[in-house]
Amino acid sequence: MSAPARIVIVGNGQAGIQLVDSLRAGGFAGTITVVGEEEHFPYQRPPLSKDYLAAGGTPGPLPLRARQFFAGARVESLQGVAVTGIDRANRTVALSDGTVLGYDKLVLATGAANRALGVPGAGLGGIFTLRTLAEAEAIRRRLEAVRSAVVVGAGFIGLEFAAAARARGIPVTVLEYASRPMARALTPVTGAWFANAHRRMGTVLRLDEGIAGFASDGAGNVEAAVSTSGETYPADLVLAGVGVVPRTELAESAGLAVENGIAVDGQLRTSDPHIYALGDCASYPSAHAGTRIRLESVQNATDQARHAARSILGTHSPGTPDYAELPWFWSQQGTAKLQIAGLSAPDDRTVVRGDPGTGRFSVFCYRQGTLAAVESVNQPADHLAARRLLAGGLPLAPEQAADLGFDLKAHSRQAPAAV
Repeated sequence: MSAPARIVIVGNGQAGIQLVDSLRAGGFAGTITVVGEEEHFPYQRPPLSKDYLAAGGTPGPLPLRARQFFAGARVESLQGVAVTGIDRANRTVALSDGTVLGYDKLVLATGAANRALGVPGAGLGGIFTLRTLAEAEAIRRRLEAVRSAVVVGAGFIGLEFAAAARARGIPVTVLEYASRPMARALTPVTGAWFANAHRRMGTVLRLDEGIAGFASDGAGNVEAAVSTSGETYPADLVLAGVGVVPRTELAESAGLAVENGIAVDGQLRTSDPHIYALGDCASYPSAHAGTRIRLESVQNATDQARHAARSILGTHSPGTPDYAELPWFWSQQGTAKLQIAGLSAPDDRTVVRGDPGTGRFSVFCYRQGTLAAVESVNQPADHLAARRLLAGGLPLAPEQAADLGFDLKAHSRQAPAAV
């Protein structure tokens, strides 16, 4: 397999920049062009809902790489420019500034976009989503004068924001249509613990209650949120955290297969062998889930970028293995650190290690007798052990997981694959 001469990467987030790093580390000597819609230097997104919003927090975004990295990697970095179309027949992409770029391999790392609220008043001033630096800056400025806030959606971003706002002393109400927070990601045990943790922070957590609309102050700004129960909650800041949708518009217009994201195979190739997709925008066949999934995490973006680089350069080990890295996630909500290894399912059998009442515990999830996922709260050692166990396929009996006298760390070190 001959190496491509020119690679164009659409998206300068975690996946796109890691791909640059991995391509150069893998010996690629050709031209790399990265196209990013935002005018900002490539930055890390996870801190935007945590440290960046905290009182006295990080004064500026954390860069994905130091500026000298881009010069050293000989990267043509285009910022504030969008790709408007893909010509697959001629292997070119058109940019919003009128430029046309040729490619041998094209990589779509377009990420995801916040899901909009489709309720009356959703366009009022003071209603935000949080994904980009511009949104985080606008929220941070408004937090300085906020009297009360409402969060729509008790997912990771919404609860991270709620914790940051409460730390500033701002009254916060969270509206969540499900019966527990982070319901799609967590077991009932861990979800219930976080519900109580946020209430201890002083957050008003309204479960089984969604958003019906917003009331205006008469000057075009939000004054209150109206829930599906008919209750009205005062708010001069609203954060909508109701999930994201993958950015697939380019792929769709180019005729690429789309299935809950840009569909890729185990080598992260789309239905066009000259085009790859990775990160939040891509759905792939998961060995851990047993079906096609799409993940939104730094780990997935980073690991897929490394895998895609090897696939593009043809440097995989013998057998050309498909992408099969273990998914893992984390969230910091106030003083509580949540870490997840693997993918749980609603019907999993759960075993608790430790006492949730102490604020330090883990939930081990078993599927057909096999460990499938582990949720850890303020237990980083359990999380690292879980990653070793799951990545290496080392068995762990439910009785061992529940027994605090069992040396989980020592057992995990017997796993054939290290984290």
